[in-house]
Amino acid sequence: MDQALLLLEDDPAIAQTVVYALSREGFEVEHVVLVSDARARLLQAPLAYAAAIVDVGLPDGSGLDLCRAVRQQGGALAALPIVMLTARSEELDRVLGLELGADDYLTKPFSPRELCARVRALLRRANLAPAPNTASPPANKQPALVCDEPGQRIRYGAQWLPLTRRELGLFMLLLKAPGRIWSRDALLDAVWGQDADSTDRTVDTHIKTLRAKLREAGCHAELIVTHRGLGYALDPALL
Repeated sequence: MDQALLLLEDDPAIAQTVVYALSREGFEVEHVVLVSDARARLLQAPLAYAAAIVDVGLPDGSGLDLCRAVRQQGGALAALPIVMLTARSEELDRVLGLELGADDYLTKPFSPRELCARVRALLRRANLAPAPNTASPPANKQPALVCDEPGQRIRYGAQWLPLTRRELGLFMLLLKAPGRIWSRDALLDAVWGQDADSTDRTVDTHIKTLRAKLREAGCHAELIVTHRGLGYALDPALL
């Protein structure tokens, strides 16, 4: 049976293009134009959709509100993969979307082929995600990686890592969702903001120094994984 996707988009031309592209990839796409309709469908059948593709600006509200509501709902719905669609100039919307729990975003105009690839990548990660481990860890076992968010510092083993402000921001963002792949653009938006001098190469350089500092602290495994063509993620199996 084809996997079903929910598309929330009020532009008929964009919606038609997206539905056509995803249908050719074997997906069933249900298209709605209102936040209220999307919310009703997700609440009535939380397991009916494999993922949601959500525009930001809509006639009856914002797709950001839907993203927030889904993440706050709990249960199976809270794990629904979400791709946000935003206008290129609306950087704040992209950052807010990621902070509210969106798994990825695309800026308009976008390539339908890239959207299909990103949806498939999200679904692969969702299907491969390990089931939660409910067993209690041994009382004497301490986690190798400790994030002290109030103190703005991260420890590996017995050593606090000597991180710069940008390195700390990158690492904390990756730690928020182990296993989730963050594109370079998403990392730039969330950590560097509107810094005009920042590029994809900036992210790569900071990831390289983060890995070096982890090795110096005794982490010889590849904790920060490169997903070629997609971005970076933390390996949850190593945390």
